[in-house]
Amino acid sequence: MMDALEKELWQAAVKVRQNAYTPYSRFKVGAAVLAASGKIYTGCNIENASYGLTCCAERNAIFAAVCAGERELKLLCVTAEGELPVAPCGACRQVIAEFAIPKIIMTNLQGSAKTMTAEELLPYSFGAASME
Repeated sequence: MMDALEKELWQAAVKVRQNAYTPYSRFKVGAAVLAASGKIYTGCNIENASYGLTCCAERNAIFAAVCAGERELKLLCVTAEGELPVAPCGACRQVIAEFAIPKIIMTNLQGSAKTMTAEELLPYSFGAASME
């Protein structure tokens, strides 16, 4: 069961999902991230005929927050159509780990949710400490 703040993020993710550009997969994803400032940033997936240039909803939401000057991100919600809550891909998990987002809520359009930490999503992630 989502609390009021989590539901607000889920609703923002559902709304932005409508803007997804998915002519190849037809799999629309929306994401919303809450910054420490209290502001919510959203993103949707944007595909490209050169599949490697596609960018996921989660990264677009996180990057929008970072472009606005945010560095501390508190909560990420991702949603897509499906029977089960949608999970971030590996590249998104690495970006989630980079910004140490403590709580990730994976959902579907019906509001089913599964919550995990960044560590649970990507144990032993590569980070700044790995570069020392």
